[in-house]
Amino acid sequence: MSEILEQLKKDLYDGKVAEVKEATEKALAEGIAPGEILKNGLIAGMDRVGVDFKEGTLYIPEVLIAAKSMHAGMDVLKPLLSEADVQSMGVVVIGTVTGDMHDIGKNLVGMMLEGAGFEIIDLGTDTSPEAFVEAVRSEGADILGLSALLTTTMPGMRATIDALAEANLLDKVIVMVGGAPVTEEYAMQVEADGYAPDAASAVDKAKELLARS
Repeated sequence: MSEILEQLKKDLYDGKVAEVKEATEKALAEGIAPGEILKNGLIAGMDRVGVDFKEGTLYIPEVLIAAKSMHAGMDVLKPLLSEADVQSMGVVVIGTVTGDMHDIGKNLVGMMLEGAGFEIIDLGTDTSPEAFVEAVRSEGADILGLSALLTTTMPGMRATIDALAEANLLDKVIVMVGGAPVTEEYAMQVEADGYAPDAASAVDKAKELLARS
């Protein structure tokens, strides 16, 4: 693999924002295709971040700065990727359910998914079932990610899934749930398609569910 892509991965892992932007531009100047820079540079770097985060050798602040450096590279690549018609892994609509204003976990999941090559539509916090349904429909979402940090707002997941069923969209989108109080058992109870206990696991689960769909 190109030396510049190896450096790009290392700089991303280390959270060096300016260096990642510079390395991305240098890789393009060397004639490396945007899709290869994305796959073997940015995504490969975030994959390593995800593995170490899951194993407990990286923590949330380090993941956040790595994600910031990834965005610096993505800002350079995005216009070229669309010109080259590089396909994303899939479209993910994500948000925290109605009544819940917490977003750190949701943001981490969104960053990790984006780092894996997914297109992210983030609806923010306190998102109503109707807003989720509208976004799934208008964005042609492959995956819907529902987050909750409070036990009192977890019923918003069930309400959103019911709203998707009423709109005849439940068989057209994969529904994933997560958040501190959410469990695998609860995910099954509300008839979600998948559950992940942390951001890195969410990437693995999203890929697994898409491969099965």
